[in-house]
Amino acid sequence: MSSLKPFVCFVQCAFVAAALAGCANVKPWQRGTLSDLTMRADRDPIGAALSEHIYFSREAASGGRGIGGGGCGCN
Repeated sequence: MSSLKPFVCFVQCAFVAAALAGCANVKPWQRGTLSDLTMRADRDPIGAALSEHIYFSREAASGGRGIGGGGCGCN
């Protein structure tokens, strides 16, 4: 049981480091880069249509890409 303790500590530390790495303050002069076309999720309409088709085929649901929740009351 004691050999598992360092592994659990490592996993917890890795999780905390990954969670903190996602936090960032964006400066006003950096927002132009973030609003570039290459940063947009919908920059490829054919790819978006293909993804929507695959999602519809798997989940039997369509639409709702920009809104949270799936009609089940989760969000």
